[in-house]
Amino acid sequence: LKSSSCGPLCSSRLFRPSAISHSLSLMAAAEGARLHHIARESADVKRLAAFYQEVLGFERIETPKFGEFEVIWLRLPPSFSLHLIEKDPRSKLPEGPSAVADPSALPRGHHISFAVSNYETFVQTLKEKGIKTFEKTQPDGKTKQVFFFDPDG
Repeated sequence: LKSSSCGPLCSSRLFRPSAISHSLSLMAAAEGARLHHIARESADVKRLAAFYQEVLGFERIETPKFGEFEVIWLRLPPSFSLHLIEKDPRSKLPEGPSAVADPSALPRGHHISFAVSNYETFVQTLKEKGIKTFEKTQPDGKTKQVFFFDPDG
């Protein structure tokens, strides 16, 4: 099967039917897939857990023992989980808070998104807790966003 023309960035190479059927079988294998959890690495998992509990309403759930390092599992009802994992001190990965010269660049970076039922009240709560925010309303006027960092950036 030949791909249709789709502009200068697309390839006009031939697609093999076996590649298409392989893609379809992968889609079927992922049927029912859902996001289970996101893991965050932190030098202070207790501090980070307190932030997510106090600011976003996460609840602490049963966490298995991992032995050599501390782990705290949190859940945002009904089913979203956040796993906080003690940072390996040998790790060379940078830690925040992230320095962003231009806050308008925040929407393009990696982030976790939460929906709240009362945007204005939530933003006011963040400000009352001394959390710096960057707000953006999309051109449609309907989509409001507030960006902020957790204690680890």
